[in-house]
Amino acid sequence: MTDQPNQQPHQPYDGYDPYGQQPQAWPGQGYQGHEDPHAAQQYTQQWQGQTWETQNHQPVAPQAPDPETAILTPQSPRPAQSPRTPQGPAAPAAGDASAAGYGPATVGGNARLTDAQRARAEGRSPIIEPGMQPAALTALLGLLLAGAAAVGTYALLVPLVVLQAVTAAGWFRLNGMWPARQGIALGFAGALAADAALLVSDRSPSAILGTLGVWVLLALVLQLRSHADPDERMYGLMATVAASALAIVAGGYLAAAADAVTVGAVAVAVAVLARALPLPTPASVVVSLLAAAGAGIAAGSVTGLGTPGALLGAGAAACALIGHRVASYDYPSRFVHFTAGVALPLAAAAPAVYVLGRALA
Repeated sequence: MTDQPNQQPHQPYDGYDPYGQQPQAWPGQGYQGHEDPHAAQQYTQQWQGQTWETQNHQPVAPQAPDPETAILTPQSPRPAQSPRTPQGPAAPAAGDASAAGYGPATVGGNARLTDAQRARAEGRSPIIEPGMQPAALTALLGLLLAGAAAVGTYALLVPLVVLQAVTAAGWFRLNGMWPARQGIALGFAGALAADAALLVSDRSPSAILGTLGVWVLLALVLQLRSHADPDERMYGLMATVAASALAIVAGGYLAAAADAVTVGAVAVAVAVLARALPLPTPASVVVSLLAAAGAGIAAGSVTGLGTPGALLGAGAAACALIGHRVASYDYPSRFVHFTAGVALPLAAAAPAVYVLGRALA
C-alpha cells in the first residue's frame, strides 16, 4: 500500500494564487485585502455631457455615478412625455412661433397661414386701417394739390403725377403682386398718356375715357401673350386694368375746375385726418363727413364757391373714405399703408370733385 501524499484543500488567502501565480489586486482591493478607494473610480465607466431622449427631445442632466452601483445598475430614463408639445433647445417658444407666422411644430408639419386667414379663423376682422402717419401724408398731398390748382394747370401736374405713380404701385401691392414692374409701369404710363391727352384737348373729360379704353385693350393683349397659367393671367389682367383705371381716373383733378380741386382736396385732407382719430368706426365716419363739409365751406368761401362747397367737400370725403376702406382690407402691410393707404383716398375722390364741381359751378 503506497503512501498517499497528503492532499490539502487549496485555500486562497488574501490574493494568493496556490498555482504559483503572483498575487493579483482586484478593483477595489489592495494586496493585503484592503479596499482601495480610488480603484473603483478608475474602472467605473462614467458618462459626461448631456444625453437626449428620442421621444420628447429633452436634455437629461448628467448624474454623478455611484462607485458601487454604476456598473451593475444603468441609469433609468425618465417617463416619456407627450410628443405633441416638444420642448428643448430646438423647439421655438410659443411667442416666437406666433410672431414668425407659424404654429406649433407637429410631426406631419404645419402649413403657414396668412394673417388674414388666421384672423378669420379666430373670428377677428381682417381690416387694419392705415393710421395717422399715412393719413398725414394723404393730407399733405391733398394740400399740395389744392395749392397747385390755385397756381395753375402745369403746377397741378407735379403733385398729380406723384399721386398717379403711388396709386399704381399701391394697388398692385395691395393685391399681393410684387414686384410687378410691368403692370405698375403700364398703369403709370396710362396715367401719363391721359394727362397728355387732357392738356392737348383743353382738359376735356373724353380724353380720360378714351385713354382708359385703349389701356384696357392693351392690358388684355399683353396678358394674352403671357405664358402663365390661365388663372394667373386672369388675376394679372384684373389687377392691371384696375391699377390703370385708378391712375387714369385720378387725372380728373386736371379736368376739373381749379376752385373745385382746391375745395375737394382740402376736404379730403381733413376727412382722412379725422378718420384716423381713435374713435369707433361709425362715429369716426360721421365725424369725418362733418369735418369735410366744414372744410368745404371754409375753402369755398376763400375760392368763391361759397356754401355749396359743403356738398362738394362731403361728396369728395365719402369717396375718399371708400378708398381708405379698400386700402385697409385683408391685413395689409406697412408698404401698402404708405402707398395705397396714402393714394387711394385722393384717387377715389377725383370723379366726385369733377362731377360736383361742374354741377355746382
